Amino acid sequence: MSATKTMPRIKETYQKEVVPRLIKERSYPSVMAVPRLTKVVVNMGVGEATQNIKVLDAAMDELGRITGQRPATRRAKKSIAAFRLREGMPIAATVTLRGDRMYDFVDRLFNVALPRVRDFRGLPTNAFDGRGNYTLGLKDQIIFPEIDYAKVDKLRGMNVTFVTTARTDEESRLLLAYLGMPFRNQ
Repeated sequence: MSATKTMPRIKETYQKEVVPRLIKERSYPSVMAVPRLTKVVVNMGVGEATQNIKVLDAAMDELGRITGQRPATRRAKKSIAAFRLREGMPIAATVTLRGDRMYDFVDRLFNVALPRVRDFRGLPTNAFDGRGNYTLGLKDQIIFPEIDYAKVDKLRGMNVTFVTTARTDEESRLLLAYLGMPFRNQ
């Protein structure tokens, strides 16, 4: 018996609604010229790991639950004496999501996690990097339903970077808005 795999909601929306809409509005010559989401990178810096390595293990476990993928450990590139940091010490966890996992995470972020942020009025439109990529900073990990609030020892922030094939920030903003990213009304 074979399991039928369903296409993620946002991927289906992209293919059936966003691509034709962008081709019509921006007059792209072909479907391949339309900007698309290539990857989503989720980073969680854990500076306290220099004193207690178990903090990093907890952060990696939480990041793995949130993204559905095992995080990679990031190590310090150089020593900084003021922070008691030595070159090669593990200080962060990161996950790079692509394909269906990426679309599932984006769907959960836009429709479940972001509405759970206190006093949420939309995301700022000035967080683009000039090349069509958008970085979003989250203050705590408990906005995701996968995290059990009782087991959280400390609130940790994370950065979520959306990497697109868009050439300009305006193209990327349109793409993300059509995918359902809740931008702040200006």
